[in-house]
Amino acid sequence: MLTALTLIMGNASSIENSKVIFLEINGKLEKVVFSTHCSSRDIHELIAHAAGTNKHSVISLKDQQGAHVPLSPTIPVNTSGTPYKVFIQSPPTTNEDAAMFAQVITQVADQFSKVFKVEEMKMEINSRLSALERRLEVEGLKSVEIEKCKRDISDIKDQIWTAQKKFVDFNRMSAIVDTTKWCKKRYIASFQKYTLSQETIDYLKKPTFDIWHWEPNEMLSLLEHMYHDLELVQEFNINPITLKRWLLCVQENYRNNPFHNFRHCFCVTQMMYGMIHLCELWDRMSREDLGILLTAAICHDVDHPGYNNTYQINARTELAIRYNDMSPLENHHCAVAFQILSNPECNIFANIDKDTYKRVRAGITMLILATDMARHGEIMEGFKTKVVKFDYKSKEHMDTLKMVLIKCCDISNEVRPMEVSEPWVDCLLEEYFNQSDREKMEGLPVAPFMDRDKVTKPTSQIGFIKFVLIPMFETVAKLFPQTSDVMVKPLQEALERYEAMKIIDDKKSEDSKTT
Repeated sequence: MLTALTLIMGNASSIENSKVIFLEINGKLEKVVFSTHCSSRDIHELIAHAAGTNKHSVISLKDQQGAHVPLSPTIPVNTSGTPYKVFIQSPPTTNEDAAMFAQVITQVADQFSKVFKVEEMKMEINSRLSALERRLEVEGLKSVEIEKCKRDISDIKDQIWTAQKKFVDFNRMSAIVDTTKWCKKRYIASFQKYTLSQETIDYLKKPTFDIWHWEPNEMLSLLEHMYHDLELVQEFNINPITLKRWLLCVQENYRNNPFHNFRHCFCVTQMMYGMIHLCELWDRMSREDLGILLTAAICHDVDHPGYNNTYQINARTELAIRYNDMSPLENHHCAVAFQILSNPECNIFANIDKDTYKRVRAGITMLILATDMARHGEIMEGFKTKVVKFDYKSKEHMDTLKMVLIKCCDISNEVRPMEVSEPWVDCLLEEYFNQSDREKMEGLPVAPFMDRDKVTKPTSQIGFIKFVLIPMFETVAKLFPQTSDVMVKPLQEALERYEAMKIIDDKKSEDSKTT
């Protein structure tokens, strides 16, 4: 008797996509029809069904000569006179195996319970729930006088503001991001006091200052000197010990990035200090404004992670989410800066009144946010329209000037002599390459000027100097002509140097292609 079994998959119903084979199963002749699109497992289960055995059984086929035949869609077609013999080996299923499996499961469950202390955890959770229930009952019985609470809160705020000394346990302060730890309270003895020579004091005021020859503690002393020299210590009634603590804390919250590190912070601040002296800004703005400029320069990149805003937004990092993709890094720098200042031991603005503090905070925030290069065009267009007839008495005009000044200082490396500026290019490219490598690894877009396979030192600088730096500093020179020789001219020389370097690189590249 011939029994027919059909397995239909895909277009198996069409003749050209079907295959027919004949099998001998336990002395019975079976006809099997299946699609050429079937898998080997499908055919295996079909034959197991025809044989009335478990689908997990081991099934093998042999032809009339005793040769093994593959159990797959490529099996050769035969006839009813030459059926394949089916050999079946049932899977081992014993009570001993089931018992052993059950025993293993039991042991795993026992070990899981011991390791994670499930019973103890249950007891602790029940205990806490009971305590919370009791507390809710007690709190529910209390009546709250809303107006009295508001008055108490207002009084407490005033007391906190006027409190001059209050111990804060820095070890319990949590960082804004996981990778940062706020610096702990330190002894001021670790901040060595340096006696600055008159030569160093004069040199510190110049844009040509070489920032590579100074150790971290020396840079701290130079920053401290700037606050004293500009009379900011007197202006804000800063406790000298607090100034030292604040500088130490800011230093420790700069990360060890190739470019955006504490030396970059010092570099930007020194350029700001140099521009204040070069342009004699104390004749144009208040000491309060000078303090805002210098403090913003020091804090402008604090806790920079080494990956720019584009990466933060594309990678959907915690910072990008927190600040809704709007200048996430600059907003973070502001937050960290004022988190440090919120500690009374480091608050250099502790002795000023509320209104002054409000102006200082708004000014520092405005300047740090202005360092986002995404806002470069907007800020420079506003400055160009105002510089035609600049009004030093206008708050709007002065705010724009201060934003342009910190932007100039932030990207002023090429203003410095070549031996000082060129190492910064190497540092910046290293940080760029680190980011582009990570972006490639994470499948994110890569900017050409950051790709190590596409950018060179001259190509990274030529466009930036020509279209960003020179136009910006030339506009500043319209307001402060004394910056033309000191800043614009070195930028033009740097552009010529990199253009010559590019010609040499291009020639080497052409020569290597021809050889």
